[in-house]
Amino acid sequence: MEVVRQISPELQALGVETDVACLDAPGSAWFDSYPLKVVPLGPVSGKFGYRRGVSKELRRVIGNYDAVVVHGIWQYHGLAVWRALRGLDIPYYVYPHGMLDPWFKRTYPLKHLKKWIYWPWVDFRVLRDARAVLFTAERERVLARESFWLYQVREVVAGLGTSPPPEGAEEQRRAFLGRWPELAGKRLWLYLSRIHPKKGTDLLIEAFAAVAGEDPQLELVIAGPDQVGWQGELEQRAKALGISERIHWTGMVSGDLKWGAFRSAELFCLPSHQENFGIAVAEALACGVPVAIGEPVNIATEVEEAGAGLVHADTLAGTTAAYRRWLALGAEERRAMGTAAAGLFAEKFHIRAVAKRQVEILTELGFGKPC
Repeated sequence: MEVVRQISPELQALGVETDVACLDAPGSAWFDSYPLKVVPLGPVSGKFGYRRGVSKELRRVIGNYDAVVVHGIWQYHGLAVWRALRGLDIPYYVYPHGMLDPWFKRTYPLKHLKKWIYWPWVDFRVLRDARAVLFTAERERVLARESFWLYQVREVVAGLGTSPPPEGAEEQRRAFLGRWPELAGKRLWLYLSRIHPKKGTDLLIEAFAAVAGEDPQLELVIAGPDQVGWQGELEQRAKALGISERIHWTGMVSGDLKWGAFRSAELFCLPSHQENFGIAVAEALACGVPVAIGEPVNIATEVEEAGAGLVHADTLAGTTAAYRRWLALGAEERRAMGTAAAGLFAEKFHIRAVAKRQVEILTELGFGKPC
């Protein structure tokens, strides 16, 4: 997991060493480029990730550690840790990473019914017996209570974050605009995420079409992979709305192109219907770019309280109203919002701040003092 890779050097600076146990097979290709020690426990089979004997192997190696942090639920790794640690004086903590959001219950009721059959015997116990369940935001913590009535956990908001952008803002901006020179000198709004119904990409296009006539310099950049084959339909809708020439589909961008997209934008847009944290939102804040995000993005409360952006209902009316509010702001107000965005990132979403908070939590709950 990328967040583990990013947070580990910060934890090390605080005196905490991190190794990674995974269900991949020994010798997997990604091990060579991963900067941490990897303990492979695979290979496993099926979506559940089961393999006989994993708990015994975990129990054999786990005595060298002071604590275990489990990332994600709904697969065998959580149950394997639960089994391995029974009777041992080693605490474990679980990051659900939004997997208890009731949005999934409403959107996929049949899948939720299957999970209900499974829940009392596996993940209910895994979460109940954890030293703490770690949530990335207060909103995630509250929403998690709504998925299953059988729910007993020790809740802690630990936060989540990412590393700041690399230096070289001007070079990154030039790289992006050099790749798409037609965007130079325009007012750019950026969507950087998967093209997916959950992300509200259709709301973005409809709302942009509603306000695009207010300034001919406005252009929308949609950067991200089309994982469900939806882009063609969205392009046709943009054409019908008369804005197809003002939307730029870049596909997935990374490295300097990604950071250059952030550096070139005046507003980051993500009208998601469900978003546990939103790493791209944090990256935009890190670049001092104000954000316009749907209320279901779990860090929306923090953004709104800090004055780092606009929070809106994940409806067409709500999204359009937010974009009109942005266009009504003066230059000084937009700059102040950008300054607030950078400040919010430094205070709450910088990976260093998250590492410090994580160590404080684990120490307070019995992890032991960092060496």
